[in-house]
Amino acid sequence: MTSSNSRKLFGTDGIRGVAGEAPLDPTTVFAVGLALGHSLPRIAAERRVLLGRDTRESSPWIAATLAAGLREAGAAVESAGVIPTPGVAYLTHTHGYAAGVVISASHNPWQDNGIKLFGADGYKLPDSVELGMEDEILLHSNLATPPDPASLPQIDDNLALREDYVRFLRDSVSELLLGNLSIVADCANGAAATIAPDLFARMGGGNSVTLLNTQPDGRNINAGCGALHPDWVAKQVAERGAQIGVTFDGDADRCMLAGANGQVINGDAILLMCARDLKARGMLTDDIVVATTMSNMGLEAALKRSGIHMLRASVGDRYVMEMMQKKNAALGGEQSGHILFPHLATTGDGILTALVVLDLVARSGKSLEELCGDLKVFPQTIVNVHVREKRPLEKIPAVHARIREAEEDLKDSGRVVIRYSGTEKLARVMIEAEDETAMKRHANAIAEAIRAELGA
Repeated sequence: MTSSNSRKLFGTDGIRGVAGEAPLDPTTVFAVGLALGHSLPRIAAERRVLLGRDTRESSPWIAATLAAGLREAGAAVESAGVIPTPGVAYLTHTHGYAAGVVISASHNPWQDNGIKLFGADGYKLPDSVELGMEDEILLHSNLATPPDPASLPQIDDNLALREDYVRFLRDSVSELLLGNLSIVADCANGAAATIAPDLFARMGGGNSVTLLNTQPDGRNINAGCGALHPDWVAKQVAERGAQIGVTFDGDADRCMLAGANGQVINGDAILLMCARDLKARGMLTDDIVVATTMSNMGLEAALKRSGIHMLRASVGDRYVMEMMQKKNAALGGEQSGHILFPHLATTGDGILTALVVLDLVARSGKSLEELCGDLKVFPQTIVNVHVREKRPLEKIPAVHARIREAEEDLKDSGRVVIRYSGTEKLARVMIEAEDETAMKRHANAIAEAIRAELGA
């Protein structure tokens, strides 16, 4: 994996920032289109790029500006309109596009936006490819004169593409009918709002599925709802007497759940349920699951009791997928709700994840609580520290000393994971330990040391 410190534009999930400001100003966005267009195969028939976007008010002008750069570079551009990120990944691969682009900042607030890139195979572009594009993007952003976004025509959306994606989701769990399940679905006023109502209705959920936050206005995406706020849907499940809650983030590539008792069920619990089911059906290759450094030690212990070995990748679903491909793993994911089923999709898909779990509930006749009730979560705390720069923490003596103290004190009874966010100027201090008091003490000490040296 390439260190985030060597990156100028791309983070762990594309380019992200405040819409209208560098690196999402019109000049840089146009330059991204130029650089991507120049990287495509030179055969005219293959130089098609698919665009998709979420519901932020900035997404249309960013899409139009990027499309202008692509066309300047000789590429043809088509749009699937507002669609989940995994929808673009699926359509890029199955419809023969040279690349796919999603305009979205995922779970971030409406003021932010981003650019995610997929190759012709439907997988996120490797670090090496993105980093190879950076110099050209920066060169063009200094030399190119972008068109005024206000002067660009709206891109025509091909809604038949969205229909193909809905059909794929339905076919992935062809036997599942939702009429016997009472479900609350939070669409986060994001891309899921364009898919979930039609999809769930086709699956017999017209009366059994309550859809919430399906009226995006450009600024209410992720606003107190969605996968970043799973407690909200958990409360709705309890108040409405439903069995299951599902909630997606802004671009619907992640999913979190809630049980009938209002318990939040995160990505770790989803991995446990799905791993056991795949193993029972003989589909869990070599009995391994790929999680990340942020997954709880309790997940590792629960999987071990079921004869399943857990591997840890770096944070970021692309790094989970890279390890899965190396190990030929059938399941992987993140605590945050990015779940990867490579036999079904090339990237994390929140709606697909929800359907797979709902199918498991229907087939087993068990509740979510029964399926993951033995997951004993170690106490865990995450402290986010806003930083002005991302210097290597191991080279800062005061920070390094606090980390070493925590590691020595906790030893086999806990874990210390300190990392920079790949999408924001944050240092994340995560500690798990059997002793909650020691956990909090060390987390705060490390956070204070980082804040003193690097605080924004």
